[in-house]
Amino acid sequence: MPPGDDVTSARADVTRHDPEVAAGTLAEATVGVASDPPEPAPRGSKLRFALILGGLTAFGPLSVDMYLPALPQLTTALGTSSAQAQLTLTTVLLGLAFGQLIAGPVSDAVGRRGPLLVGVSLYTVVSVLCAVAVSVEQLTVLRLVQGLSAAAGMVIARAAIRDLYSGAEATRFFSALMLVTGLAPILAPVIGGGVLTYTTWRGVFVVLAGFGALLLAVVAFALPETKPQRWRQPLKWRATARTFGMLLRTRSFLGNALAAGFGIAVMFAYVSGSSYVLQDVYGMSPQAFALTFGLNSVGLVACGQINGLLAGRVATEQQLLGRALIAATVSGAVLVTTVAAGLPLVAVLAAMFVLISCMGFVMPNAAMLALADHREVSGSASALLGACQFVIGALAAPLVGLGGVESALPMALVMFGVALAATVTWWALGRRRHTPAPVTVARGPGRDAV
Repeated sequence: MPPGDDVTSARADVTRHDPEVAAGTLAEATVGVASDPPEPAPRGSKLRFALILGGLTAFGPLSVDMYLPALPQLTTALGTSSAQAQLTLTTVLLGLAFGQLIAGPVSDAVGRRGPLLVGVSLYTVVSVLCAVAVSVEQLTVLRLVQGLSAAAGMVIARAAIRDLYSGAEATRFFSALMLVTGLAPILAPVIGGGVLTYTTWRGVFVVLAGFGALLLAVVAFALPETKPQRWRQPLKWRATARTFGMLLRTRSFLGNALAAGFGIAVMFAYVSGSSYVLQDVYGMSPQAFALTFGLNSVGLVACGQINGLLAGRVATEQQLLGRALIAATVSGAVLVTTVAAGLPLVAVLAAMFVLISCMGFVMPNAAMLALADHREVSGSASALLGACQFVIGALAAPLVGLGGVESALPMALVMFGVALAATVTWWALGRRRHTPAPVTVARGPGRDAV
């Protein structure tokens, strides 16, 4: 039977069992075809494919974190306030969140390469314009556009993995991207600081433009199209909105997307508060803090790679995610207890290390499970997943500052709170309570609706 007939059959099957679909609530939602195997991987090694997608994933961390050391210098150079300078960070985060909601559906309709090439090209041009901005207002607008264009690389990287791989193989690729997720936030400020040694804050954007130009060439010549014509759908924004609504009503997607979002929130809370807590509260030297930050990142990356080795061999992705969420919640509770009880710093650091490392299991498995049933709308699903992560993460970070940085307790409470939220939402919504029997087509989204 041709793929289109499979989809039609699946949709008819869902309609017979779900009155909402029959009434048109989920009209034009596409059902993934379980029997339709992934497209063959691009020619060349999987390592090359992973490196390209890793570079695309790095757009976000590099655009945000490489810029941090330049903020004081920029504030003085443009004659502005620190609050206005920090607004340029807020706008790039907003761009990264909402740009994915645009690039994902567009890539579902026209394929991955076109939107990706446009996004990377725009990113390169806007980075050059940022380097020559003459006012903070101009820079703020340009940073918003920079975030919107960078989002294309991030969302399409995840969607391309789902186009080509499924199950344990997809989980291994998502785990490989944890190398970028863990290392990019560490290396970006170091690179930014190095650039400032030889040039001004404008040089940071010149380097970002060079990175964009390099990736543009790599994508143009080394990354083929991953979404076949038969999986594409006409771009209709009303239908896209309904697809987003369908995804948000799908228990497995919503539960796993929220788990991934709260997992990122653990990282945002840690990054925003750890420098103040460990140096000002516990008296760490900058060198000792840098070493601690690096060790925690090594734990995150190492667990991400262990997750890739275990997936499909020792345990299912769901089992790995469930156990990691429990471990994260317990370690978060231990972190709060050690801080509240005034225990030695080594106890605080140990609990923090375990909690951060658990995210190496949580984020790749949650992402894979969120996208698992939505191959034909993987761009839209990836976009909604990415937006969820950035919005929740961006909301969690200021909570640490609102609680004050004179004590480690606010940071510990926020980290524990979002880890607990990830666990509760996943066990309530994302966890599959039984393994469905093999069928010709995947279960339609409507059957799993909240």
